[in-house]
Amino acid sequence: MRKIILFLFLGVGLLGSSQQMTLKKGVVIDSIVVKDSISESYSLFLPTSFEMDRNWPILFVFDMEGQGKRAIRMFKGAAEKHGYILAAPNNVNDSLTTSQNILITGRMFNDIIGLLPIHKNRTYSAGFDSGARFASVLPIFVRGIAGVISCGAVYPNMDILDTNNLFHFIGIVGKEDYAYPEMLVGKSLMGRLKFPNQLLVFNGGHEWPDTKYLGKALEIFTLSAMAKGQSENDEVYINDTYAQNLEEINLLIRSNRLIQADNLLDEVMSVYRVLKDTDSLKKIKRELKKDKLFKTMTRNENNTLLKESFIKEDYVYYLEEDLATYNYNNLGWWIYQMGELKKYDNSKIEAEREMGKRLLGYVNALIEDNIDIVNSGSQVDQEVLSLLWMLKTITDPLDHSYYLKIISNSARMEDYGTSLFYLEELLKKGYTDKVELYGLENTALLRITPEFNDIVAKYLKDARYETIEE
Repeated sequence: MRKIILFLFLGVGLLGSSQQMTLKKGVVIDSIVVKDSISESYSLFLPTSFEMDRNWPILFVFDMEGQGKRAIRMFKGAAEKHGYILAAPNNVNDSLTTSQNILITGRMFNDIIGLLPIHKNRTYSAGFDSGARFASVLPIFVRGIAGVISCGAVYPNMDILDTNNLFHFIGIVGKEDYAYPEMLVGKSLMGRLKFPNQLLVFNGGHEWPDTKYLGKALEIFTLSAMAKGQSENDEVYINDTYAQNLEEINLLIRSNRLIQADNLLDEVMSVYRVLKDTDSLKKIKRELKKDKLFKTMTRNENNTLLKESFIKEDYVYYLEEDLATYNYNNLGWWIYQMGELKKYDNSKIEAEREMGKRLLGYVNALIEDNIDIVNSGSQVDQEVLSLLWMLKTITDPLDHSYYLKIISNSARMEDYGTSLFYLEELLKKGYTDKVELYGLENTALLRITPEFNDIVAKYLKDARYETIEE
């Protein structure tokens, strides 16, 4: 039978009545109200091994859309395996300032510390993308954060790091993620600053990593705590995890994923060197360095990373120029660039295929960042915004939302030619939601034109309004 832990604490409200709270182990509990707060809440996960008679490590996970339960689910399997409490606030958001999000996080911290037996030296934070960036800066503002797991995001600002306040940084990134080159550089910089850090690399793009890698990050924190004497050495755990890592390294080598094998070798040696003899890993490292295929793959990766940096500089330069001059005539250059990226998909060199995916992700993120900047201004430059939307139909042609924005905005400006062009482009991409199309804002006059309905009828077989022949 699943054990249930009961906590009794003073309830919130004018009456000050007591409230009983039931926390189940092994499940994600959503919307726990922060004490002394009317609107703030958080999600919580307790591993099935949880008991109140000892202190536990805790990982705070951040989703900057306030979806705490969603964030916790990503780590649930890893937390269950390695014995971590998980908590995630439901009220942090990208739309709030950093200071507001920190205050929300602080209130959640205080609530949980008063509720559960938390190990004072084993408090960690984690997130993906913007959530990772927020989790990364927390140790600067909140004392006691011992480590960070940053998925798909480099440390946001190396200048604010304080070498008197060291914390353990673990980056996790896909080889096709546009953040990969920056995270390689960030690892080197953090190493120079003497911050303990690892970078775990997986096959994939800008996405949450598989639970295996999230579990490996928690495993590293656990082993680090043992090495520092913050937790009792568990020889069985040390030997079992070492054997699993050794098996994974050998599997990567057998499948010719040699750069990932080399990366994992470095990280595993850095973690275990205080805990056990790593001569077997050093031997594998020496043999790998002599491998001709490994040398070729390393050379290819270094070459593509250099080439990638130049291409990214071009993207930044030309985007800034186009936006500053409202240069719609340069859309053809961007179409050409996307064609060049597609060529990398068929390259015989794996590093080039990965580079192509990273560059596509990068240019989309670059345009989206500029859209956010324009929308956040006191006065929105509608012409710049329209140009950015047009660029998105080139760099991400299957995202229908940008076509709809252009159709609506162009119709508002009575630029029906542009609206009709993007309507046809949208329908060519397989869009079929006629209800949304005929309900599109600012298109009342456009929708009754013969041209609009002829295009709809051409791709969707019938139109809402019949075309009347004169």
